[in-house]
Amino acid sequence: MEVFNPLSARETAVKDRLVQALKKSKADYADVRFEIADANAISYRGEEIETMNSSRFMGGIARACTKGGWGIATFDDAQKMPHAVEEACACAALVGREKTELAEVEIVDAVAPARLERDFRGVPLDDKLALIAKYNDLILKADPAIATSWVFFTDAFRTVHFASSRGAYFMEERPRVILSASAVARSGSLVQRTHHSVSSARTYDVVLGLEEEVEATAKRAVALLDAPPCEGGVHTVILDQKLAGVFAHEAFGHLSEADFLYENPKMRDLMHCGREMGAKGLNILDDGSAPDLLGSVVFDDEGTRTHKTHLIKDGVLVNHLHSLETAAKMGEPPTGNARAIDRTYPPIVRMTNTYIDPGQATFEDLIGSVDKGIYACDMQGGQTMMEMFTFSAAYGYRIENGKVADLIRDITLTGNVFETLHNIDGFANDFEVHQTGGGCGKGGQSPLPVTFGSPHIRIRNVVLGGT
Repeated sequence: MEVFNPLSARETAVKDRLVQALKKSKADYADVRFEIADANAISYRGEEIETMNSSRFMGGIARACTKGGWGIATFDDAQKMPHAVEEACACAALVGREKTELAEVEIVDAVAPARLERDFRGVPLDDKLALIAKYNDLILKADPAIATSWVFFTDAFRTVHFASSRGAYFMEERPRVILSASAVARSGSLVQRTHHSVSSARTYDVVLGLEEEVEATAKRAVALLDAPPCEGGVHTVILDQKLAGVFAHEAFGHLSEADFLYENPKMRDLMHCGREMGAKGLNILDDGSAPDLLGSVVFDDEGTRTHKTHLIKDGVLVNHLHSLETAAKMGEPPTGNARAIDRTYPPIVRMTNTYIDPGQATFEDLIGSVDKGIYACDMQGGQTMMEMFTFSAAYGYRIENGKVADLIRDITLTGNVFETLHNIDGFANDFEVHQTGGGCGKGGQSPLPVTFGSPHIRIRNVVLGGT
């Protein structure tokens, strides 16, 4: 995403309004974020249209920090922006008892417009409805065993204006288009659900031409009805790019978020920089500056310019993800990871685009040395608790004598993330980034646009639940 400076006359006027509101601040620090969001949503559930709406939201949030205490106030009317700043300052003064600590960063003054190849705002709503109806029909007619479907489309164009008492200002456009298709197959009491989703911050075209993928999704749900469940026990497992990327995000990435670490001494000790985290070839990164990805922003919601941050480098933990406050309190550099899902929430430390670097091996190299194992694909659900995780793959295959064998279902992976990272012993050269229709959830803020990526990876001694 390109950054243009100096500001246009229109942006100068918006900036002046925010700056004037901040003059009401009596706090050590204050900022105000004002947003306009236009969105459409269409969905089918079974044969019925479930949702079809268009909306526009406008408003913002003011934050203030006095003696280390934070106050916030939201507003829906731009005229009330100065009052919101005053209210946030008053709240901060009531709770502040310590010292305001915020890291120093470059003071930005810029506009970052979206770079759209095909703007979804120019596509008629009727065309979007017809597209969703076609995909829904493909699912329902794929096989008699298909019980129902859910096909969802949404697009949103979010324009964010930000200013701080330090003199920072930016305007950034953040578009997103999503399509998600789910199929549910039933045989007696056995039910199997599969899904496929795509998303883009660049073009409407990402949702076009998905007929083969949608049909394959429905047929896989039917095939899983006849697939045997995974055999429980300790296995060598190969994760596909999507599931490996989710593992990097969910099991490890959230442990790297410094607001969580700062408030948890035990995890701060376990996640100290310099700790060995895996084999020398293990590299996990977070990069909010990667061009044209869903998790990418030029500036985070505190006005910090985003960049690439190595979290694990050659098997060693080297960084955490930070806001201005956590960076100052932990004595580490800011990383541009303070993010909010919309105008009603304050920013908290969040990931952007999190991924595992590729290696030199081929997929065939990884699987060829496995006499008996599991090839686990895609993500169905899961949870993490501190360093422990449990994930369910959407589907998978047995590995027998170095080859992919029968389709299997009900694959649940569980373990300790630190032990699991040390058990990764293979990285393929087939790196993929996945931009799906979901998002990250944390602190009541969901879904936040993020992406994750990885090559195929091989992990030894994984505990799998099953029969």
